[in-house]
Amino acid sequence: MKKVAVIMGSDSDWGVVSKAVKTLKEYGVPVEAHVCSAHRTPAAAAAFASSAKENGFGVIIAAAGMAAHLAGVLAAHTTLPVIGIPIGSAGLGGMDALLATVQMPSGIPVATVAVNGAANAAFLAIQMLALSDDELAAKLEANKQKMAEGVAEKDAKIAAEAAEL
Repeated sequence: MKKVAVIMGSDSDWGVVSKAVKTLKEYGVPVEAHVCSAHRTPAAAAAFASSAKENGFGVIIAAAGMAAHLAGVLAAHTTLPVIGIPIGSAGLGGMDALLATVQMPSGIPVATVAVNGAANAAFLAIQMLALSDDELAAKLEANKQKMAEGVAEKDAKIAAEAAEL
């Protein structure tokens, strides 16, 4: 199975990004997490992305706040899918990171999840890998079924409570 790289622009992003790592591990997806800055270590970011495919990665998740150029820098140096997680900041609540992550030039796509949406970034990476992995696809199907059953249980409970009012 291909690995997923989870790259964050700063160690201060770990509180959000760790949710992606946890989700990937729950599905048995090999994952590596690294700190690499688009602005402070641009050569290292380019080198990581350029060699990611040869190093066994299938998807890269990139998390950054404020200027949030990390996902774009990585995407510019690889043909692997890159998923951006905009990280919320005190100043603009993550809107700056969101806009920096989604506004990519043609030919350099970055799939983007919600501000601080690390778990969904992991699920998207898992879905990408599941295109060629039936066991992973089955795990995703089972999770969707479990979520549907949970909603049905909550629906029955609320319907019963509403009937008693």
